[in-house]
Amino acid sequence: MKARTLALGVLALGLFVASVPAIAHHAFSAEFDRNQPVKLTGTVTKVEWQNPHVWFYLDVTNEDGTVENWGFEMGPPHLLQGRGWTRSTMTIGDELTVNATRARDGSNRANASNVVLTETGQELGAASSQQLTP
Repeated sequence: MKARTLALGVLALGLFVASVPAIAHHAFSAEFDRNQPVKLTGTVTKVEWQNPHVWFYLDVTNEDGTVENWGFEMGPPHLLQGRGWTRSTMTIGDELTVNATRARDGSNRANASNVVLTETGQELGAASSQQLTP
């Protein structure tokens, strides 16, 4: 009987530990506001190609000449690769235009829906959580 109780306890603990990443993952609407679309053009300053989301950063020049750095969340690497992305698709110094949804807190963060590479005109989907949410 003790062996069975121990086995059930280990199983329950394993299921709990496996569910923690799913619990920790945010819902799109908790972080981003669908009613705040942005379209920004800028120069890539950083790319973080990692799970659970790829992030990239742009220096965007405002109408008054000031420069702001924006962070854009995309989907996970495996979904981006399925849409034609590679680690070298976007590199530091590239100019691009991003259609995105701004963060609810008004910070310079957004969830990208698509990216247009200025040099080639290539448009790629960002496998964003907004697109994956029904």
